Amino acid sequence: MHTHPSFIFFGTSEFSVVVLNTLKQKGLLPIALVTTPDKPQGRKMVLTPPLTKVWAHEHSIPVHQFEKLNDDAVAELKKIGADLYIVASYGKIIPQKVLDIPAKGALNVHPSLLPLYRGASPLQSSILADDANTGVTIIKMDALMDHGPIVAVKEVAIDPWPIGVLELEQKLATIGGEILADSIPGYIDGSIVPEVQDEARATCTRKITKEDGLISIDESRSPEEQYADFLKVKAFQGWPGTYFFVERHGTKIRVKVIDADFIEGQLVPTRVVPEGKKEMRYEDFILGL
Repeated sequence: MHTHPSFIFFGTSEFSVVVLNTLKQKGLLPIALVTTPDKPQGRKMVLTPPLTKVWAHEHSIPVHQFEKLNDDAVAELKKIGADLYIVASYGKIIPQKVLDIPAKGALNVHPSLLPLYRGASPLQSSILADDANTGVTIIKMDALMDHGPIVAVKEVAIDPWPIGVLELEQKLATIGGEILADSIPGYIDGSIVPEVQDEARATCTRKITKEDGLISIDESRSPEEQYADFLKVKAFQGWPGTYFFVERHGTKIRVKVIDADFIEGQLVPTRVVPEGKKEMRYEDFILGL
């Protein structure tokens, strides 16, 4: 019978919460959670805790929100003690001096087939690249971005394709949690030997910005151009979202696209939010123009 190692979980987003829930179903709960500080959100800039912090409170797990992973954080983490760290969508670079604390190092759940799509936006980037063959990789972390040796990997063919980034995140985080739970015992007892990534195949993703969400609804563009914008609608669901501008009574207004279809070579928005209005059907919006 394997005894479960004690671990600290580093994570912040919805992806992290899905991984935590999947680990919980396998009988694995962290002894502590490390996440980013509360952030002001929304129009009123209300100070809002990360989703993982809310999860941890529900499960009575102590939470640490280090501003920086500096010497004070290192001292604090050493005090908690743990065999292993697990990192999933934490949102900060973790320095080597932190990775060196637990005897068994740190495992990271990354939603791509590493070394493809390293970096901050693997989910969005795979959708933008129209890459339906995706997956999840568990690596032993080192100080370089998504570079450490591979402990486990699972390929996933998404069908139907493309899907929205939020659905893709749920799917891959669930699978990530499962293969992580299944590989921890072998990783701990040494029967799984992590394999070095093939650097020649490595690709990097970039940080997404608000400006990336701009699309066009000009129907005279080529089907390829329209399809690329359709993929943006799917990839940028939630944040940063996609939007276009139209002239209305001589004023330029911004219209947010909630969802769209791609039919016979054309991008067809389905739900939109015009500036200052509620969400509506695209056809109703067009009628009102």
